[in-house]
Amino acid sequence: MKYGFWLFFVLLFGHFVLNAQSFNNDHYPGEGIPSSPGKEINQPASALFVIRNIDITGNKKTKPDIILRELSFKSGDQYLLQDIVTKFQTARQQLLNTALFLDVVVALKSFEGYNVDVLVEVKERWYLFPIPYFKPIDRNFNQWLVEQNASMKRVNYGIKLLYYNSTGRNDPIRVWLLSGYTHQVNVSYDRPYIDKALKWGLNFRFSMGKSREANYNTIGNKQAFLRDSNRYLQNFLDTKIEFTYRKAIKTKHMFGLGYHVQNVSDTIIDLNPDYFSGERTHISYPELYYTLSYFDLDYIPYPTKGYAAELAISEKGLSRSFNALQLSVKGSANWHLWPKTYLNLRTFGSVKLPFNQPYFNKGLLGYNETFMQGYEYYVIDGVAGCYLKAGLSKEFITVKGNFLKRKNGQSLHIPIRIFGKIFGNTGYVYNPDPGNNHLNNKMLVSGGIGIDILTIYDFTIKLEYTFNQLGENGLFLHNKSNF
Repeated sequence: MKYGFWLFFVLLFGHFVLNAQSFNNDHYPGEGIPSSPGKEINQPASALFVIRNIDITGNKKTKPDIILRELSFKSGDQYLLQDIVTKFQTARQQLLNTALFLDVVVALKSFEGYNVDVLVEVKERWYLFPIPYFKPIDRNFNQWLVEQNASMKRVNYGIKLLYYNSTGRNDPIRVWLLSGYTHQVNVSYDRPYIDKALKWGLNFRFSMGKSREANYNTIGNKQAFLRDSNRYLQNFLDTKIEFTYRKAIKTKHMFGLGYHVQNVSDTIIDLNPDYFSGERTHISYPELYYTLSYFDLDYIPYPTKGYAAELAISEKGLSRSFNALQLSVKGSANWHLWPKTYLNLRTFGSVKLPFNQPYFNKGLLGYNETFMQGYEYYVIDGVAGCYLKAGLSKEFITVKGNFLKRKNGQSLHIPIRIFGKIFGNTGYVYNPDPGNNHLNNKMLVSGGIGIDILTIYDFTIKLEYTFNQLGENGLFLHNKSNF
């Protein structure tokens, strides 16, 4: 059964790749020539048209310059007609990727001779969300439900205040007040632009918390926890300030400085003397980092066309007691093969130097969004590792529902898109001292089938049935949301 599945996947993957080129010229859903109804431009194909005015409507909160910042054209620019069409499509894509708008129309409003006026019409999202918070602390829903028996002791609860676009400049404020498993306070503020040229930005992060339970080691590629109902076993404080530079549209530079403090009880050190190295119960260290990101995607939360890449380098510690230089790369490539059918590749790699890192800085695969499908029940610690994910998906249900009709005749538009998919993963994690962790220092493979459901405010549910080389299989649920 296991080898039959992989043979089927390889044959199907090869068939799609061999036939992809013949579909490259197909019409991509949602693309067209945006223009005013009833208007035709009867001019030579080689004629240059001047963009005279750019009119923006629908932006009750968002400042006009924030919208204009995402456009790859400005008043006074001259383009061929076919280039204007491409500019309109790119502008709509960029504006939707800001996560500020439910819908965007970029179209030709009017023209006079070789002068054209452009209409940018946006439908803004809701930006203020004071919402209750309830979430298991485990890495994924299956681990909490199956391995932890849905224990309420492993749940964080509280309230989150999310104010996206707080001043109309795409500047979110986030405040989390959490209790339960971890008593925690998180505050962050992002200001994309602090200069008149709209190129430099400033971000701020602060978090502190404490917990009665701590992950003190990894045994059999499973996190080992210690809990004490009478005292807190660990506490932490993290602060970061980050400058961003975005000269054009697709590329962003981030320069950051952070300071981190963490304490654990002596019981944790007794169980794992290498937790901080040197049998210390306390560590504090600065961090310097730089991140370069590039996005050219049709829709960042669920891309079906385009490319993205990220390069990150950080230096933590800067002392003999703790020093870690880390380099990480991520990549994403997405191709539209034929109508509503897509091929995607995802890759990740990371290395930490020197290789003799303490336990708390060895986490690699299985944490946060860095994981391999089929290994959701495991963590794979190490100092170097990578993975490659390949998937084929087809959109087979699209629902555009209108609900909650208002007095002005407008209604809330709630789209639902459902994709079916097949996928495969392969990866490797190096650990110079793996102990009894059997998934390190070997090639790992997995694959499966699944369904993705995408709806309003970028909320995505992923239901996946996976197989891995250990002979294990199971149904896993993942979700991703702005909340």
